[in-house]
Amino acid sequence: MPAIRRVAVTGAPGAGKSTLLDELAQRGLPVVREVARRILQGEGGMELRERDPRGFADAMFIEQMSEWRAADASPSIFDRGFADIVGFLWLEGLEVPAEIDRACRDLRFDGPVFHARPWREIYTPDDERIQDWDAALASDDAVERAWRHYGYDLVTLPFATPAERAEFVLGRL
Repeated sequence: MPAIRRVAVTGAPGAGKSTLLDELAQRGLPVVREVARRILQGEGGMELRERDPRGFADAMFIEQMSEWRAADASPSIFDRGFADIVGFLWLEGLEVPAEIDRACRDLRFDGPVFHARPWREIYTPDDERIQDWDAALASDDAVERAWRHYGYDLVTLPFATPAERAEFVLGRL
């Protein structure tokens, strides 16, 4: 069996994905941070998201492709992936561009795809996470459907501490 090179964590906004990746990074695993958050934190990122969702999706795709290529050097755990961009586009009622569809079909994650379900008790909006609870639920539904659409089986993360979640992930790699 080939070594696992790329693993993804997907799911609801505010469900503890980044916290889990922080825990895994502290344990020495290489992680790839969420490209959407990086774009939103950059100059003009929030405005791009609000006024041009398709442009925002394109920016996410460019960044995700760059991270994908960089991960050739070592195994990595990604905070979201190409299918998350599809979920975003579906949620916005936009068509999926051919290059994003092709990436979802051809650039496959070869390890588990972990799904962080909506978790009301820890959900907190912030400067980049602007969705209310109902929008977070809709986002989770869209990204879960997108990953399944592209043939992935998702492994549901337990509602647990970051350390317990990290152990759960490590036990399945």
